Amino acid sequence: VQLQASGGGLVQAGGSLRLSCAVSRSIFSISVMGWFRQVPGGQREFVARRTSGGVTNYADSVKGRFTISRDNAKNSVILQMSSLKPEDTAVYYCYIELMESRNGYWGEGTLVTVSS
Repeated sequence: VQLQASGGGLVQAGGSLRLSCAVSRSIFSISVMGWFRQVPGGQREFVARRTSGGVTNYADSVKGRFTISRDNAKNSVILQMSSLKPEDTAVYYCYIELMESRNGYWGEGTLVTVSS
């Protein structure tokens, strides 16, 4: 299983970015999809999560600003980020769990930098 994240970049505070994670399996084989982030020297932290049933959860720090969704046609997990803050600067990683095996997989990170 391969995950390819994209969409990171440099944005000013208050701006928006859309992260995408293309998955090599059918999106319908995924039970849980999520995004995490990590700053240099820090631990990887939870950002957002979506189950196959459509239930979503968000870290308090991003609630109301970030939205996780899926693009069925492109087998992708999307993280729409708005009202970005400098403290959102991090490497963002996508994560999935497969229904059949319950195994988890990580994608390579994509860097998001928010300037003040």
